[in-house]
Amino acid sequence: MRIGDFLCSKAVSSDLRNTTKKEVIEELVGLLINAGAVEKKHRNKVLEVLMAREALGSTAIGQGIAIPHGKCDCVKKLVGCLGISKSGINFDSLDGEPAYIFFLLLAPIDSAGPHLKALARISRLLKDKYIRDGLKSVKDEKSMLQIIQQEDVRLSKV
Repeated sequence: MRIGDFLCSKAVSSDLRNTTKKEVIEELVGLLINAGAVEKKHRNKVLEVLMAREALGSTAIGQGIAIPHGKCDCVKKLVGCLGISKSGINFDSLDGEPAYIFFLLLAPIDSAGPHLKALARISRLLKDKYIRDGLKSVKDEKSMLQIIQQEDVRLSKV
């Protein structure tokens, strides 16, 4: 599985504006809605699912990365968006550091396999400090997508 298989290329932001966990999740969901990946009428349900998952434990995995995710009957296939916060956000990370890179994933209720593969793929991609630093310093969405696409190809060859 490649990140390009689930990342909605129209749902990326190189400059997230919000400063709290809840607001950032709302902003990311807004990206998916604006891109047409999630219907606007499902906004509150999607937010409820994502915040319920956060209540179980933060999806910030350390090293400036957060992967908010959840399962919802509002999507027919796995979809994701990507956002970068220039200033960093307190996301209750395991290492106590702010999160800068946000991959949000929504999966259908019955899709354990693709959901877990996507989480693993994102984790593998972002283990690389060079990739994290590259994403944190991008100037625009096109640059973000280029980094992801290049790494998708490279990781597929490994």
